[in-house]
Amino acid sequence: MMRSVSDGSSSPSKRSENPYPQSWGPPTTYATRSDKIIVVMVGLPGRGKSYISRRLSHYISFFYGAPCKVFSISSYKPPSEDAGGRLLDTAKEAAAAELVDWMNEIVPERLDTGEDRYISGDFGAVAFFDSFNSTIEQREWIVKRVAVTGAKVIFLESICRDEDLVKRNVLASVTAGGPGDEASAAEIVGDFLEHIRPYEVTYEEMQEKDLSWIKIIDAGREVAMNRIRGFLPSRMAQFLINLHMTRTPFYLSRHGQSVYNELGKIGGDSMLTTHGEEYALKLGEWAATHICHTPSGKPVPARLWTSSLQRTIRTARHIPHPVITVSPEQNEWIQMRPKVFRNLDEIYAGECDGMTYEEIASAYPNEARSRKQDKFAYRYPRGESYIDLIARLEPIALEMERQREPLLIAIHRVLYAYLMGLPREQCVDVSIPLNTVIKITPTEEGCMEERFTLIQHPPGTSLDPASH
Repeated sequence: MMRSVSDGSSSPSKRSENPYPQSWGPPTTYATRSDKIIVVMVGLPGRGKSYISRRLSHYISFFYGAPCKVFSISSYKPPSEDAGGRLLDTAKEAAAAELVDWMNEIVPERLDTGEDRYISGDFGAVAFFDSFNSTIEQREWIVKRVAVTGAKVIFLESICRDEDLVKRNVLASVTAGGPGDEASAAEIVGDFLEHIRPYEVTYEEMQEKDLSWIKIIDAGREVAMNRIRGFLPSRMAQFLINLHMTRTPFYLSRHGQSVYNELGKIGGDSMLTTHGEEYALKLGEWAATHICHTPSGKPVPARLWTSSLQRTIRTARHIPHPVITVSPEQNEWIQMRPKVFRNLDEIYAGECDGMTYEEIASAYPNEARSRKQDKFAYRYPRGESYIDLIARLEPIALEMERQREPLLIAIHRVLYAYLMGLPREQCVDVSIPLNTVIKITPTEEGCMEERFTLIQHPPGTSLDPASH
């Protein structure tokens, strides 16, 4: 006999069969309350400070719901002016003043209203001050300047002793808008390195034992910490340990059309349709050509992740796994060796698993109304909410950050929203069409997206069918 849910709804009407039920595992640990935090970037130009602050800011806001904002002096200083002059001090003061105003405004408002606890100040607020702060005197100034907020100050220093790494960082910055003339880019990099030589003379590394700081050396080759305590600071440290400067592309693909897609059912663990099998075959060919090889045909080490659900495993099963050797110093590499993560499973619909939206509205009208009112916070009866889903995807995000090879993931909308820098509440509205591979490449200013439709969608069926 089917179980009912005590939500005030009428007794469930007869529903269609669910021969492929989805199993469920407990959610991961949720965030805890934290204080206000100001992260002060430290380092010479060309050390990836802006890239790090942007990525870390979005990680904290997306997975822990804390309001975050980056205050960069580059937004307050005319780019044509000398950064070493009086205008730099003016820009720093303007950025610091706006940071203080934002911190004082947003935290009391978020903490006092009590509205929507999952996106409120219950998890604190984090501001990033993106400037050089390369001397002890400059760091003392910013500590005094933001003291009025009562926030905990953490310094985040990026040091690059590898000059080739600095050149790559600068090159990535000047070519963020797309490929350009190599000679011009090389000239820009040379001019930049020459311009910052005077700043290297006055630079003082973080050594202050009375301050809280995290020091990243050569883009994560070495990480040092001092006085890092608390929930959010520890999560920041864990993220930074995994972060690197390599602009590794991510390839995202929804599974091929499943039996439940065709029937309009959500969840479940059904197999692929004939059309879904056609996409799986095409994906295998496309991945071997476009992910595992350069345009010139040279093999490139690549990875493959799927969920534990049959529809994603079967979608990826035609991707070949040849053994390659990239260089004499490396061991043999198995291309696209499948790695299965239960964390990547789609949202669990609980009592509604395997039902159509029409059946849910008929059997559980109150549940259907609640979901319509707030799809992000709504939790299916004996199932999950998007907040639960984000919590169990956080370890996956950390694993993604540390990958240095192209990675193909059979995914859903939440990871796409994270990579593209969208607010977490917007993940419920992201459309991930069938038969499409999405290539996402991190850049200095954000992620660049390209979409590849591998096969045409059959007429009369949904390109983005129900799944959640």
